[in-house]
Amino acid sequence: MSEKGKNKENNLKKFDLQERFIDYAVRIINVSEQLPETKAGKHIASQILRSGTSPAPNYGEAQSAESKADFIHKLKVALKELRETEVWLKIIVRTKLIQPSTKLSPLLQETDELISILFKSIDTAKKKTE
Repeated sequence: MSEKGKNKENNLKKFDLQERFIDYAVRIINVSEQLPETKAGKHIASQILRSGTSPAPNYGEAQSAESKADFIHKLKVALKELRETEVWLKIIVRTKLIQPSTKLSPLLQETDELISILFKSIDTAKKKTE
């Protein structure tokens, strides 16, 4: 594959992942809207909105990072927020705030996949700086 073809393929992968993070944020917003108007529901909605919508813009910022260290840092922030979101999703499932809780299984799966992708990306970027 030519160098131009490789660059186009890399840009497509980045774009697809950015779109995936945006879709994830939309799904989190939808979950927050389904939570009950109770004290717990409002608290969890606020927390999951913050953590679950944060990875998309953080990933976007990483694409324009000023250095490799800045890139890694922004990916780590996105990873931290994804892990927090995963905990909130598990709390929602265990407290049965959204029924049936199996509705959240695909979102939990996507969370795990995005965590794995970011973890691997951070690991790869670190190895390139060594």
